[in-house]
Amino acid sequence: MTTLAKLGVYIHWPYCARICPYCDFNVFKDRKGEEPAALARAIVADLAAQAALTGPRELVSIFLGGGTPSLMDPAWAAEMVAAARRLWTPAPDLEVTLEANPTDAEAARFDAFAAAGVNRLSLGLQSLDDAQLRFLGRNHDAATAVRAAEAATRAFPRLSIDLIYARPGQTPASWAQELGRALDLGAEHVSPYQLTIEAGTAFDRAVRRGQFTPPGAETGAELFDTTQAVLEAAGFEAYEVSNHARGAAARSRHNLIYWQGQDYVGAGPGAHGRITIGGVREATYAAARPADYIARVAEIGLGFATREILDPREAAQERLLSGLRIVEGVPLAEVAALEIPPGKIADLVGLGLLADDPLRLRATPAGRLVLDRLTSELAT
Repeated sequence: MTTLAKLGVYIHWPYCARICPYCDFNVFKDRKGEEPAALARAIVADLAAQAALTGPRELVSIFLGGGTPSLMDPAWAAEMVAAARRLWTPAPDLEVTLEANPTDAEAARFDAFAAAGVNRLSLGLQSLDDAQLRFLGRNHDAATAVRAAEAATRAFPRLSIDLIYARPGQTPASWAQELGRALDLGAEHVSPYQLTIEAGTAFDRAVRRGQFTPPGAETGAELFDTTQAVLEAAGFEAYEVSNHARGAAARSRHNLIYWQGQDYVGAGPGAHGRITIGGVREATYAAARPADYIARVAEIGLGFATREILDPREAAQERLLSGLRIVEGVPLAEVAALEIPPGKIADLVGLGLLADDPLRLRATPAGRLVLDRLTSELAT
C-alpha cells in the first residue's frame, strides 16, 4: 500500500471591511460588483491546475485566510472546499479552518460556513477592551466579540482565538486579567501575538509622527512571560512561539504543515505555496492584485506570478526558520545542507539557547525569546 505525501491547501481571500492599522498582509477594501464572484471561480480553477502539478496527495488541511474570508458568500467557500476534497484524497480527520472577524453580521453566517465544510474557526478577537479595540482599528466591540465566540462554539467543533498584546500602556497585570477573560470563552487554541510595527502600515506612520510609542523590549518580555504563565496554568501548551493548544489534538494542523516543512499549495491573490515535485522543492507566489490574479488564471490556468526552485541550502534555511518555532524543533538531518559547525551548536547550547539534543535543533524557552538571533546564528 502506497502512502500518499501530505498536503495542505491555503486559500487567500483578500477583502476586508476595514484595513487594520497594524496589518501588512495582502488585503483590499471589500468590493461589490462582479470581482469577488470572479475571484471565487478563479480560485477553484487554480486549485485544479495545481493538483495537476502535485499529483495524488493526502489532503490534511484547508485554510481559508485573508483578509476576511468570512465576508465571502458561504456558497463560494463550499465550492472551494468541495474542489479541494475532489482534487486530492481527504484525510479522515481533514481540518478545514476559516478566519473570521467577530462582527454580528459575520457571526450570523457561521452555520452556513459549517454546512460548507468548515470545522474549525479562527476568530480574530484581538482584545476584550473596547478602548483597545478602537486603538487597533477593529470594527467590533468586546460584547460583540463575546457573542461571536459563543456562536462559534455552537457552530463549529473547534475554536481558535487571536489576541494582540504589547499594546501601548499595557501592564502584565491588566494583560493577565484580559487573557483570563478570553480563556473563559471556551477556545481550545489561543494565538497571542505581540504587536509589531510593520513598515508601511498606518501604525508605522503613527509611530514615526510620535502619536504613540510601542512598549520597550523589557516590557514586551514581561508581557510574553505573563502570557506563558497564564496559559500554562490554564492547561495550554506553548507548542509554537505564538500558538498555544489545550492538548495535542487542538494544535493547528495547517500551521504545523508550515512549521514541519510539509507541502502546501497557495491559491488566491498573493498566496504563497511550497510544493515538492520530483524531489525538487519549489516556492510559488500568486499575483497580488485580485484583477491580476483572475487574469493569470484565465491566461495560463495558474494564478502564479512567479515560481522559483529552491536549492538545497535555501530549502534548509526555510526548514530551520520554521522548525525552530515549534517545541519539537527540527531534525539535524533536515538542515544538513547548512553545514552548521558542531562547535556553533555547542556554543548555543552552552548559552542556554538550544537544548542539548544530538538529533534535533530545539530552542529552549530562553532561545525562543531571541529566536531571530538564534536562527540568524544557525542559518549563516
